[in-house]
Amino acid sequence: MTPSQGTTKLLRLGVFRKPTLQPTVQMGRRLATDADIKETLPEPLQQTDQRFQSFQLRGKVFAVTGGGRGLGLTMAGALVEAGGEVHCLDRLPEPHEEFYTAQARANPQFGGSLHYHPLDVRDRDSTNQILSAIADGKNRLDGLIAAAGVNHVESAINHSAADIERIISINYTGAFTSATAAATQMLNKQCRGSILLVSSMSGTVANKGMKSSIYNSSKAAVIQLTRSFAIEWSNIDREGRGGIRVNCLCPGDIITPMARMVMDKTPGDKGDMGV
Repeated sequence: MTPSQGTTKLLRLGVFRKPTLQPTVQMGRRLATDADIKETLPEPLQQTDQRFQSFQLRGKVFAVTGGGRGLGLTMAGALVEAGGEVHCLDRLPEPHEEFYTAQARANPQFGGSLHYHPLDVRDRDSTNQILSAIADGKNRLDGLIAAAGVNHVESAINHSAADIERIISINYTGAFTSATAAATQMLNKQCRGSILLVSSMSGTVANKGMKSSIYNSSKAAVIQLTRSFAIEWSNIDREGRGGIRVNCLCPGDIITPMARMVMDKTPGDKGDMGV
């Protein structure tokens, strides 16, 4: 161990806690050669079986709709890295190759695992059945990320009834169905879980250059839905059910397959979209 390494390790472990005590090269040299200190300064990852020192999800169970790729899969991967058992739900019959890449990155040392289930969030019965089966596995459901969503770039005048129905049924009704199915399991199993509904910055602003009035309004509805769920499920009843936290995430432009498709349809407006 070099003097600088000795000082770095002591800083990492908080040995120099007093602001008046400043580490020096001489101190580092002396401490790096101290046998007792060297024995008590293993590398951080040798001290623990978790990826993050202050964030641990080992033993907890999560579901992510829209988890086959894109933003949903990225967030699912973060839960796995922290040790969670994560179930990705997506309408694709088979996982996208991005899913297998994320699954291969899961480190069993940290306890996480990644699983896939085909699901169309518009199907309420199937959504309830799958989330019930996931929760029954360990008699718990700790979290849901509702990230399933679609966009459709078209002028408001030219939106067809079918376009409107598809966007609303996935972005709004799908979020409602997923959240209520997850909350049902959390309440039944007295698990004070967390639900995250993924909206969009487009739910609070109108994007110059992106003609997506139905998408924008569907995401605005998700924001209000979050508020309503948070009030309804936060209270804990006499049986100990409740205490569910509900939050909303409103991302900006992220280069996902869906975002790239939108940009391809509006090539002249990328600058106005903030991309």
